[in-house]
Amino acid sequence: MKQDYLAYTKDDFEVWEILFNRQIEQLKPIASKAYLEGIEKVEFRADKIPDYLETNILLQKLTGWQIHVVAGLIDNKPFFELMQNRKFCASTWLRKREQLDYLEEPDMFHDIFGHVPLLSNQSVCHFLEELARIALRFVENPLAIEYIARLYWYTIEFGLIREDGQLKIYGAGILSSSGESIYCLESPHPQRIDYDVSKIFHTPYIKEHYQEQYFVIDSYEQLFDSIPEIEAELERRISLPKPRKLFILNDSEIKYQYANI
Repeated sequence: MKQDYLAYTKDDFEVWEILFNRQIEQLKPIASKAYLEGIEKVEFRADKIPDYLETNILLQKLTGWQIHVVAGLIDNKPFFELMQNRKFCASTWLRKREQLDYLEEPDMFHDIFGHVPLLSNQSVCHFLEELARIALRFVENPLAIEYIARLYWYTIEFGLIREDGQLKIYGAGILSSSGESIYCLESPHPQRIDYDVSKIFHTPYIKEHYQEQYFVIDSYEQLFDSIPEIEAELERRISLPKPRKLFILNDSEIKYQYANI
C-alpha cells in the first residue's frame, strides 16, 4: 500500500493544521526534548500533511527507519517482522472535524505526529528493533505477546520521562491527545511509577479512558539497556507452568486461564 497524497482534501489539510497547532503549542513545555527536536528533524509543520516519501528520505538518513503504510491493525507476526526491519506501521487516513477530541481507532495524526518524531532517536529505534526480535521469539505464545504489548503500551504509547528534574511526555498516545497531555502530568489521580519491567508485565493496559498509571524512565538509553531484563523475565515467566485451570468449552476449543498473567 502507498499513501495517496493527492486524495487529501482541503478539509483534511485544515484538520491537520488545527490538530498540529493545538498540540504543538501545548507540548512545547511538557514534551520530551528528543520529541520536540524530532519534529524539527522530520520537518513536520502545521500547513502540510506529511508526505511519507519525503519523511522516509529524512528518516533513512537519521536512523534507517521507514514509514510502512498499512490499512489498519495487522497480525502480530508481520507487525513485529516489519518493526525488526526498521519499518513503522502507519495508516494514511485522517480523522474528521467532529473527531478532533476523540477517536476510537488511531489515525495518521496519532501514528505520524505521535510516533514518527522519536524515530529520529537512535536509542528508541534500537529498543524497538530489539523488542521486535524478542516478540518474534515468542510470537506463538499469547501470554508472552500480552506481556510485550503491555510493555509497548506503557513505554512507546504512554510513557513519561524525567528530564532536568521534570516529568516530560514521550508516549505517542499522550502526545497526540490534547486531554491526556494535561491529565498525565497535572491530575492527582494516576500513579507515576519508576520504570519496572516486572510491574509493567503485571499491569493490564487501558483503552477505554485515561491511564490509571504511567511508568517513568530516566533516559531513552534506559529503555534499550533493559532489553536483556525483558528477555530474561519473559523466559522465566513462560517457562513456568502456565495453565492454572482448564475449561473445556466444546469438543474443539479449550480456554486456559494463566496463573502468572
